[in-house]
Formats: sequence, structure tokens, C-alpha cells
Amino acid sequence: MQLAKVIGHVVATQKHAKFQGMKLLLVQPHVAKDGRFAASGASVVAVDSVGAGLGEFVLFTQGSSARLTPATKDSPTDAVIVGIVDTVQLGGAEVEKP
Repeated sequence: MQLAKVIGHVVATQKHAKFQGMKLLLVQPHVAKDGRFAASGASVVAVDSVGAGLGEFVLFTQGSSARLTPATKDSPTDAVIVGIVDTVQLGGAEVEKP
């Protein structure tokens, strides 16, 4: 699993049938660096399986694990949001979310 911030919505009127009714979000992965979070790498389109919204900090997974949720089973999914992050502690101190 990875941490990311939801930075946008993706709308696709023409898509694979298994994506009908799924909300697609654009997430920016983040890593902990020097006691803070920093953007890391390219943004990713992810299926939202938990009702996340713009600006929220989330947990997402990629690859074959992304096809194991009830919402994404048997779909051509490469990334899925599996949790909304409340807090993160690093070295005993809470890290401010981006």
C-alpha cells in the first residue's frame, strides 16, 4: 500500500464495461521525508472503493492487489483506493498530512 493525496477527478464517458458506476480519482503518491510528506513520482488514476474526496489523504494499492476488492473484482484495474487516512505517526510524532 502507498499513501497519496487525491488531486482530481477523472471522467471517462467511454470506458470498459466493468468500470460502469465506478468513481475514478487522480492521486499523487507521497513519501515521508524529514518528518514531512513530499510528493513522489507521477500521479495515478485509481478506482475509489471507499468514498474518498478531493484533497483527502488516502491509502491505495496497485497491481494484482487492486483487483481483490469487491468493487474491482474481475476488472482491468491497476490502482484502487482502499482507505482514507486519519493520522500518520512517524517516530512517535504525528505527521501533518499534505
